[in-house]
Amino acid sequence: MGKKIISGIAAGLCISLGGAVFLACENKVVGAVAFTIGLLSICYYGLSLYTGKVGYLFEKHDGEALSVLFLGLFGNLIGTLICGLALRHALPQIAEKAETICAAKLEKEAFTVFLLGCFCGILVYIAVNLYRDKKTVLGILIGIPVFILSGFEHSVADMFYMAAAGQFTLRALVFILLVIAGNSVGALVFDRLLAGAGVKK
Repeated sequence: MGKKIISGIAAGLCISLGGAVFLACENKVVGAVAFTIGLLSICYYGLSLYTGKVGYLFEKHDGEALSVLFLGLFGNLIGTLICGLALRHALPQIAEKAETICAAKLEKEAFTVFLLGCFCGILVYIAVNLYRDKKTVLGILIGIPVFILSGFEHSVADMFYMAAAGQFTLRALVFILLVIAGNSVGALVFDRLLAGAGVKK
């Protein structure tokens, strides 16, 4: 159990580093490309990122797989909280940017947030699946900037942004839960579409 949580914490820290550089960049395109350091590190080290694993639940949905998934998510939360709060203290300019971004996020309607989470879930699934099955990082280097520049919502990145912004409200919690649900549905539906098309054996 401890190793699963620690792997999730490390993954949360990696995503937070990507989020931090995105907040620090004046140019959104540069920031979006630099954000890929997060998922690249996670894939190379084999860390437990919720959005990278949830799409495979239909392949393996026993107790062990569920334990890895949800303990990893708990670790993701811890990692993003630690990094978000630390950078809020160390880099006030990042905190200000996070506050602005999070204020806009929390104005979105619930169904909109869910849909944006679905599309992000699809792109993260594609990125991770291409790395896993095709041994290429192109999905990460292209797919991750695409979801960021499109305005899609990534639950673990949003955990970091909310922590950096000091947003610890019920509204922020509901927002994160909606994004988690969207990320999950998007990844799982796309996984089944691939299976139905005969791409996955």
